Amino acid sequence: MRIVATTVASLVSLMVIAAVIWALRSSAADGRTDLRMSRADGQREAVVDAQGNLHVPSNYRTAYEFLGTWAIAADKGLGSSEFHIVYATPGTTAAYHASGRFPDGTVLIKEVYGTATAPMTTGTVSHAQTLKGWFMMLRDSKNSHPGNLLWGDGWGWSWFDAGTPTKTTSTSYKKDCLSCHVPAQATDWVYTSGYPALK
Repeated sequence: MRIVATTVASLVSLMVIAAVIWALRSSAADGRTDLRMSRADGQREAVVDAQGNLHVPSNYRTAYEFLGTWAIAADKGLGSSEFHIVYATPGTTAAYHASGRFPDGTVLIKEVYGTATAPMTTGTVSHAQTLKGWFMMLRDSKNSHPGNLLWGDGWGWSWFDAGTPTKTTSTSYKKDCLSCHVPAQATDWVYTSGYPALK
C-alpha cells in the first residue's frame, strides 16, 4: 500500500509539472505567450548595483528564457506544497550547451509559489496559488564584490519576499543560501539535472 501511495504521489507531481509548464507556455492572460525568448527586447535591466546588492528585474518573465519547473512534494497527503519556476538570462541555455558551464553574468531567477491541491477530472492536481518570493543567483567567477556577504563561490545570492523585489532578506549567502545547494556543488551550485533545456 505504501508503494502505491508513493507511486501515485510521484505521478501527481509529474502531472502537476506538466500542467504548470503547459499553462505557462500557453497563457496569454498577462501577455506572455512564449517564455523561451532567445534575446531580450531592448536593453537588459541591470540587476546589481555597485555595492553588489541584487534586485529582481521587473521584466524577467518576458525578457528571460524559461529554464524549468520544480514541484516540491507535500510532507503529508497528495500533491505539492510549492512550485518553483525558473528563468535565466537570454542565451544561458546556448552558452551552457557550448561550455557545460554558466558564463559570468548569467542570472537565474526562481519564483516560489505556495500551492492549492484539489480533485479534478484528471485526478488530484496542485497548482500555483500564491507567490512567496524569488530566489536569485548571478554568476560571478571573478568575485567582484568581496566585501558583500551575499557573494561567493562564484555567485551573487539573494532571497526576496513577495512584494519586495528590490530588497533582499538574505544577510549571508553562506548562512541563508548555500546549504540548500551543497548537493549541486559539482554543477556550479545549480541543480542542472532538473532542467531539460540544459541536457
